[in-house]
Amino acid sequence: MLLYIHGFNSSSQSGKAIEMGDWLSRRGLGEAYVCPDLPHQPAAAMQLLEDLINASSKPVKLIGSSLGGFYATWLAEKHGLKAVLVNPCVACHDKLAGMVGQTQKNWHSGEEYVFSAEHAAELNAYAVAHITRPERYLLLAETGDSVLDYREAVAYFAGAEQVVLEGGDHGFSRFYDYIPAILAF
Repeated sequence: MLLYIHGFNSSSQSGKAIEMGDWLSRRGLGEAYVCPDLPHQPAAAMQLLEDLINASSKPVKLIGSSLGGFYATWLAEKHGLKAVLVNPCVACHDKLAGMVGQTQKNWHSGEEYVFSAEHAAELNAYAVAHITRPERYLLLAETGDSVLDYREAVAYFAGAEQVVLEGGDHGFSRFYDYIPAILAF
């Protein structure tokens, strides 16, 4: 199973999630692809992801984008899985802590919620101080990401295979071009 984990306030309708699903479906591989809509509560999101991993009869591979990269890192460490991280959020628990009390809105569903201290505490529980086996990770980052500093990911995933591209944006504008490399990894 290829499990795609979307980012903060996103969904299975994100551009990268759709591109991956379409690419696989056109090649008769769509059955292996799963991209759930995650709840905004980190503990509920992680429980959903853990349930999918535990229920899979086939080996699981992870793709995580932004906050999804934060989740994928924790899951990869816990379950010994391989993960591709696309402009991942490093130390997301720290970055999002400043949003406590702010109203958030899912870009696709329009669902609104208040990012609470509980959200922040749950994220903190999934923080991974450092990765243990860099060979399990492929980092894809673009230097033009205006949301996250790609250099943090480069340093955090030191020793992992890394593709760092000049320019681009937080959405990793060249994602489609890298689908074959993602699947090869």
